[in-house]
Formats: sequence, structure tokens, C-alpha cells
Amino acid sequence: MNNLALEACINKEFSPYLIKDYCPTGLQIQGKEQVKKIILGVTASQALIDAAVEEKADALLVHHGLFWKNEPIAIRGIKYKRIKALIKNDINLYGYHLPLDLHRSLGNNAQLGQLFNVIETQFNQNDPSDFMFHGVLKNPMRSEDFNAFLSQIFNRTPLHIKDNAPQIIKKIAWCSGAAQDMIEDAIELGVDAYISGEISERITHIARENGIHYFAAGHHATERYGIQALGKWLEKNYGLEVKFIDINNPV
Repeated sequence: MNNLALEACINKEFSPYLIKDYCPTGLQIQGKEQVKKIILGVTASQALIDAAVEEKADALLVHHGLFWKNEPIAIRGIKYKRIKALIKNDINLYGYHLPLDLHRSLGNNAQLGQLFNVIETQFNQNDPSDFMFHGVLKNPMRSEDFNAFLSQIFNRTPLHIKDNAPQIIKKIAWCSGAAQDMIEDAIELGVDAYISGEISERITHIARENGIHYFAAGHHATERYGIQALGKWLEKNYGLEVKFIDINNPV
């Protein structure tokens, strides 16, 4: 498949022009014209780029790409090494950040809803830029059982703030990555628990004082699923060879 045609197909599905992002969306580093094999990953780290080179990939498709807002524009240090490796090996780099969080079926949050076994995942139908999803668990759980359930999903134990929160968790809200400050939106929905990737010092107090469970499950851990869903979509619809490589990140 032509590398620019691949970008156009993904853009048509994800409508990135509707979303104000912190980085370029789509093809960030242009490589070979024809794409057959794609390596998928969360972040365009040197380790993932090296893996793509080893796999003789034509393209690297990630959630966290390069060229972030407010970072130095000089191409030096680790940025130089990453870009050099991509260009030297003629590998296309595609990055889909916020569009991959927001997509209502293939996105990180939509995929998490399936993993959480929510009866009916809900989101703000009137605002396509609203990141937070919510719903009712098919099987309500005691808080310690839910934490164990999340640990199994993410292969890591979430940080759990539980003071003054209900013993049984029925209704939850979630948003992947660094969405800890959406906890107050979750509180307005009357949920028992809010799940995100990261936590800030102030979130502990907000959770305690509002009697809500907060689970910080890891930024990387909560954002592994959208990119894999996108890969399966490309494989099914365009016959491309895709392979997900998970570079360990404890954060």
C-alpha cells in the first residue's frame, strides 16, 4: 500500500482534523513509498525503532510519536538518533495521539470499556472531543477484587486510593493516560470509581474527600490497546502485516 494512501485511510477513519492535538497527526517521518509490514507500539522510543529495524518493517505506527508542542525544535540528542535511524532504514513513522484516545470503537478508551466488561460503554455523544467514558460493570465487585481484576488486565498493580469510598464498585468512569484531573467530571457522574493512567498529589485528596475510588493503572499500560485495535483494523481491511511490540514502561 502506498505510504500516503495509508495515512489517508487512517485519517478518514479517525478524523484528526476535528481534534486539536499537541503534536502532528499522521505521517511524521516519510519513508519508503510502499508499505507492507507495520510495527505497532505505544511510543516511538529508540528501543521500538530498533525493533522495527530488526523486523525490517516498512512503517512504525505509534500512539506517542515525535515533535511535541513546546519541546525544543533542534534535532539533536535522542531526537536526532531516533530520526536518523528511521531515515537511514527508510521507515515511515505514523503517530496518532488524541485521535487514538477518542475513537469510539478502536480507541484506547473504547477498548478499555471492553476489557472492563462494562454492560454499555457511554460517552458524550454531543462532544466528540470528550475523552471520558463511563458505564456499569456487568459484574459489580468488592474494591479489592476490582483492583485484582485491573492488575490482571494491565499486568501491573494499580495505585488504589480507597479511603471513604464504597465497598462495592458498580459504576465506573475512565480515561487513559494522564487524565487524572478528569476525576471531578467522574464525580459529577456519581460513579464509584475512576480509572486513569497517572496520579498527581492533589488527586489523592480529591478522591478521599469525595468518597470515590481512584485507580492509577499506568500511562503506558492504559494506552496499549487502541494501537493494537487499529492494527487489526488495518490487517482486516487492507491486508497489511502488523505486529505489536510492547516496550516495557512502568509508568
